Amino acid sequence: MENVKFYTLDEVKDKHIGKIGTPQREKYEAELQSFIVGEAIKQARKAQKMTQQQLAEKIGVQRAQVSKIENGRNLTLSTVARCFKAMGLEASLSVSGLGNFLL
Repeated sequence: MENVKFYTLDEVKDKHIGKIGTPQREKYEAELQSFIVGEAIKQARKAQKMTQQQLAEKIGVQRAQVSKIENGRNLTLSTVARCFKAMGLEASLSVSGLGNFLL
């Protein structure tokens, strides 16, 4: 049997996206985090059986804006906080060295 080389996820990212600290890697990491937050908002909305239109009305934006938020675009801390608050959920932000803060 031939030897097969296995790579860690970090090795693959370093090779194909760029090493940590490079502009390409920073952009990738930021987009990934935005996607994860948007997906959390979408899952919370669906768990409450709420439509994008209903969430949009609760936070005072158009339905298209909720779609963008759920796709990780146009995210701000204020927008994230408004979305979770409108669904009756509490969100917190953890800052290394400073602790947790409620949004």
